Amino acid sequence: MTPVIQIPVPLTYEHVRAAPKVLLHDHLDGGLRPTTVVELAETGRYRSLPTADPEELGAWFTSAADSGSLERYLETFAHTVGVMQDRAALVRVAAECAEDLAADGVVYAEIRYAPELHVERALGLDEVVEAVLEGFRLGTERAAQDGNRIRVGCLLTAMRHAARSREIAELAVRYRDDGVVGFDIAGAEAGFPPTRHLDAFEYLRQQNSHFTIHAGEAFGLPSIWEALQWCGADRLGHGVRIVDDLTVDGGGGVTLGRLAAYVRDKRIPLEMCPSSNIQTGAAKSLAEHPVGLLTKLRFRVTVNTDNRLMSGCSMTSELTDLAHTFGYGWADLQWFTVNAMKSAFIGFDERLALINDVIKPRYAELIG
Repeated sequence: MTPVIQIPVPLTYEHVRAAPKVLLHDHLDGGLRPTTVVELAETGRYRSLPTADPEELGAWFTSAADSGSLERYLETFAHTVGVMQDRAALVRVAAECAEDLAADGVVYAEIRYAPELHVERALGLDEVVEAVLEGFRLGTERAAQDGNRIRVGCLLTAMRHAARSREIAELAVRYRDDGVVGFDIAGAEAGFPPTRHLDAFEYLRQQNSHFTIHAGEAFGLPSIWEALQWCGADRLGHGVRIVDDLTVDGGGGVTLGRLAAYVRDKRIPLEMCPSSNIQTGAAKSLAEHPVGLLTKLRFRVTVNTDNRLMSGCSMTSELTDLAHTFGYGWADLQWFTVNAMKSAFIGFDERLALINDVIKPRYAELIG
């Protein structure tokens, strides 16, 4: 009997799109469809968009975010947040987010947003959270009807320059049985260290809750050290500057500093967002992005989109670009995906089921 020889599936954009993916770092207000922004601006009487043409608007967001500055990058969110100030808008944006990710092959996603940014009109914090959760529920149902199954959890973000982190942390705990899986702080890093929010992190630890912290993106190693050793973060949002604690010698050998060794030894997940990091100046190019070295050294690297609208990216494009740049194969993409699933803020049983029943069987078919 002639043995059957399994041939790996070509690693193309369309095949990557069909592969199961896991997303841990994606901002709800950074992933709107341009058409939705235009339509919500019209119905909500938001008059500040640079253009009302969806195609031109999508190009504007990407171009405006390509400044090389995190602060300038963050300014683009004034428009998306501006059209997300009522229940109907939040439900729609969340539903479309779940549908878009599911269509891109994402089987599990944690989507983050800052409730405090959506109360400029009549909504209260609880109403914001409930609207977003309703949107995720609707979007998940619609995706399933189209044959795309996705599990969505959300992270509630507090703005690091504001003073509502304890309040948002309590909100996250209040809704943790309804779809909120964790907490985050975000915003400009320089001048706003995570230690300003120790009260929130202490409360979350007391409540046995999960949290990640944006750290090591625009600011360096002190931001990462504080996030881990003072605040007790479970994951690092970006964490790209951990590379500053690595020394590469002339022969290509790498020596890890104390902090980098700790991060690797403790398997602390790095929520890496390559396209976004290039836009904000955290990396010069994809080929020079630390994700290559950190992956080679087997840090707990995960691949994420950050802001799909501003970066003009998807999970498919991020993984495909990495594969083409660094020569990764299906086994490497499976490694990124399993890393992310292991690092998710849902229960162990759910994580294990998605790894063993969904992710590994599908990648076994692709690897051949």
